[in-house]
Amino acid sequence: MSQLHRPLGTLTDGADPVRLTPEAAGWAYTGLQVLKIGTRLPRVVETGEFEAFVLPLSGSLSVRVDGEEFELDGRDSVFTRVTDFAYVPRDAEVVLTSTTGAEVALPMARCTLQLEPKYGPAEDVPVEVRGAGPATRQVTNFGVPGVWDHADKLNACELITPGGNWSSYPPHKHDEASDCEVVNEEVYYFRIAGRDGVTPSREGFGLHRTYTADGGLDEDVAVRDSDVFLIPRGYHGPCVAAPGYPMYYLNVLAGPAEERSMAFCDDPAHGWVRDTWPDTYLDPRCPVTSYEGRVS
Repeated sequence: MSQLHRPLGTLTDGADPVRLTPEAAGWAYTGLQVLKIGTRLPRVVETGEFEAFVLPLSGSLSVRVDGEEFELDGRDSVFTRVTDFAYVPRDAEVVLTSTTGAEVALPMARCTLQLEPKYGPAEDVPVEVRGAGPATRQVTNFGVPGVWDHADKLNACELITPGGNWSSYPPHKHDEASDCEVVNEEVYYFRIAGRDGVTPSREGFGLHRTYTADGGLDEDVAVRDSDVFLIPRGYHGPCVAAPGYPMYYLNVLAGPAEERSMAFCDDPAHGWVRDTWPDTYLDPRCPVTSYEGRVS
């Protein structure tokens, strides 16, 4: 089995679907937790040396940290709405409480600075339609530089790819400091919708590719709902949503650069595809969601 592909069940921590530390990934900065929050049962998280976003995947919740409390208006699933979120700093005790139960992602990064907690309202999150034709997808830029600058190392965004479409394309990398890229470790956390297009299900699947120019990495894997894929280096893409099964993934990136950046370099063999997009139709299924709910 691939050491980079972590299927559902391989990163569980009790009832929680995912607990990925940098040490478990074999790198230095990037982590991810996915927590199940019971009904009216407060959950305490100690952030330690990590900053994090609190991102509802389903359900709504309150976040109490450093004497502040934020109410996060969540969603039924990642395919139904852009959600509120919160930033929580390192060395903090975070208390998460939901009146109805929730599933919550904590994208995390080992960092140096201790910043203040901060609330991110859904209506302020930019939704981008990227690509064209069968490479049309939605990018929800809630935690990226230039949109959300209140972080030390952590970068994060969400993508939704309609069934049959390709995303993370052209293939690209960010594993060295150069004129066009910075070093970032990246996590892909997948959710795959079932036949109704909104409810996550293990029935459907997608495909993901990661490779290096020298052939040291060359992986093509089928991914299903709640799987994780690690990108330590190399070109990654495409992520392909099987027809009938929309694909969501949460990207989490962090690295050693002094300033946060998500800069990358395309694989020169395929970068030309970007030049075709201005003359190619946009898939009308995108955008899929907004802060108001389903768009298409």
